[in-house]
Amino acid sequence: MECDYAEENISTKQPPPREKARVQGADGDKERPSCSEATPSQGPQAFDGKTLLGFDLTKETRLAKRAEFLRVYERGKRIEGRYMTVFILPNNGEIQRLGVTATKKGIGKAHDRNRAKRLLREAFRLSRNELDQVLTKYDWVINARRSILGVKLEKPLEEFRRIVARVAGS
Repeated sequence: MECDYAEENISTKQPPPREKARVQGADGDKERPSCSEATPSQGPQAFDGKTLLGFDLTKETRLAKRAEFLRVYERGKRIEGRYMTVFILPNNGEIQRLGVTATKKGIGKAHDRNRAKRLLREAFRLSRNELDQVLTKYDWVINARRSILGVKLEKPLEEFRRIVARVAGS
């Protein structure tokens, strides 16, 4: 009985082929541009902040090892600010290097620590012109303070630029 139902109610005919079926030929798909050919009006993929601003924090510009941080803390100069505490130590290199910290004791929740570190990294990145004015190259360790959570980027950026000007003047 089940076989009879299938034979009576289910068609075995194949549907006719679609007239404009999308089949990519040997020469590729000419209708859609690739990501590298995207025009600026095509949304988020068009914005490339690294080439626009010309300064990103590469691996060479970061302090990564605990020993590097400790060396700057022990031998470096401390500068207090409202939103950050900055430690600097001449590095005898060709570039300014950065390390950012936000402690659980000082800041609290992980998402708040992450935001604080993002703000401080961005302040460092946007201060490229000011940092280029500093003749001596330093290792910078910036510790976030709790007060940074209540502000937008402008205030930490302004404070960091004041600190850089103070370092350049000394």
